[in-house]
Amino acid sequence: MSGFDIARARADTRACEDIVHFNNAGAALMPAPVADCLHEYLHLEERLGGYETADHQAGQLDNFYQACARLLNCSSGEIAFVENATRAWDMAFYAFRFEAGDRILTTIEEYGSNVIAYLQQAKRYGVEVLFVPNDDSGQLDLGAMQNLIDERVKLISITHIPTGGGVVNPAAAVGQIARAANIPYLLDSCQGIGQLAIDVDAIGCDIACGTGRKYLRGPRGTGLLYVRESMIEQLEPPFLDLHAATLLSADRYRIRGDAGRFENWEQFYAGKAALGKAIDYAMSFGLDAIQTRIYALADLLRTGLGGIDGVEVTDTGIEQCGIVTFMTAQMRPAEIESALKQRRINVSISEASGNLVAYRQRNIPGVVRASLHYYNNESEIDYFIESLKSILAS
Repeated sequence: MSGFDIARARADTRACEDIVHFNNAGAALMPAPVADCLHEYLHLEERLGGYETADHQAGQLDNFYQACARLLNCSSGEIAFVENATRAWDMAFYAFRFEAGDRILTTIEEYGSNVIAYLQQAKRYGVEVLFVPNDDSGQLDLGAMQNLIDERVKLISITHIPTGGGVVNPAAAVGQIARAANIPYLLDSCQGIGQLAIDVDAIGCDIACGTGRKYLRGPRGTGLLYVRESMIEQLEPPFLDLHAATLLSADRYRIRGDAGRFENWEQFYAGKAALGKAIDYAMSFGLDAIQTRIYALADLLRTGLGGIDGVEVTDTGIEQCGIVTFMTAQMRPAEIESALKQRRINVSISEASGNLVAYRQRNIPGVVRASLHYYNNESEIDYFIESLKSILAS
């Protein structure tokens, strides 16, 4: 892991010497420049007023769109600021007009909120939801997906990285299938953006969503939506306001021609400015370098967990990311989470609801989720392993 400026990363992370934060797939620790940007914007709102601050900081707010364009290799007009990844996903998904007999292809690892949305539309319109199985490695089975492609499939919608496991689904290979069949492709990369180097053009997705609070290290209440330019006019958002559309007369309106049609007029402006700053900060390290470091740290943690009797690492797939999940018959995940917190170690638990279809298929009631970021280090992993051993032995 040489070559990565870990000294800078930890110096900019104010709390990292006080806690071991392995809950980055929940919400990462904001770096100082991002937290300062957020606080300074709020202080300006206190002193100047909200509207006046937005005018004063117009360049910083516009930077969000420019930063996202650099991050994802797209144009700024293809980006919308949304309050979280789920709402971003909803705004795009609910813009599709389905008819009875249409099919949606998704993964068994799909996030529970997305599955609820599929089932709601299935109930409303008679849509059929097909869960593509995993292959022997535990990632989405591309051959099985290809075999399901026919004229009834109107949307391919997958989770890039599931909330309850470390597998990275082959998003670019799915994009090739979608493009060849001319089927719209929606990618939920809530756990991917900021952790992986993501090029939406290379992946071939038409829509992608992400959050600020996780691997981008931005504030909570922030998210982003990418919609390919050629797709924007085909999608009418489920609701509109005076930002998304212009009222022309008592009986006419015109929807915006860019991705701003998926936004609200009222936004978390301080968060928007800070998320742009967070993206700039991530790109100052380089997404390839970030991905390499996160993967290497996660591999070390999985190796350490594999050496503890009775602990089962539950991650699958050919490519595995910074999310490390495990379980043991000795203690329930919530008990382990609580015991680790007493040792100043932050983790989270993933229960069946987040990945219900996959967890039930694998007979997994819940797991401990330890998710690493580039500012974590090897000594923290050693401390984690020794702490877990002590907890399980007590």
